[in-house]
Amino acid sequence: MQSIMTRRTAARLFFIIGFLSMALGYVFFQGSITNVSGVFLLISSLFIILGAGCAVIAIKLKKSSLYLFFAAYALQVGVFILLSSMEFIPVEYSRFWPILSIFAGIALIPAGWYRYGFVKIRYIVPALVFIALGSILLIFSLDVVSYSLAQFVTEWWPLLIVLLGLILMLVSLGTKKTEK
Repeated sequence: MQSIMTRRTAARLFFIIGFLSMALGYVFFQGSITNVSGVFLLISSLFIILGAGCAVIAIKLKKSSLYLFFAAYALQVGVFILLSSMEFIPVEYSRFWPILSIFAGIALIPAGWYRYGFVKIRYIVPALVFIALGSILLIFSLDVVSYSLAQFVTEWWPLLIVLLGLILMLVSLGTKKTEK
């Protein structure tokens, strides 16, 4: 019984030390950045703190995959805003809105794994759909291709039907058969 208490105490101590070192490092990191707007640093910090808080709630308190989804999503958005405000990503925010869909798809994968202990198709298919949709919209938002989204849909609509069929087939393959 005593060894369990000391392990639990050591785990809490490691958690507190890890959290304090992360917070201290982040404060020093923000202090070393000179050419970044304070508003964007505040917004990115709030998203990162929200993500870390949701991760703690997901893993330690609630054991919920929904909190892990929000944690992964908020951390991605916070890091993206931080990198964009540091001008590592040299495009304005208004053109990067489809990346939020990509972040949602990426955040679904660890949430599904945490809930079931392995990756299930009911999480992978929506994750891939979010990632594909965000990627397609990002291509048009950044003007990588020479024609508009409306032209793409009117010319390539049969491909969209094929993709819908593929998604439905993947969903049907992932369902379990129940025998009576």
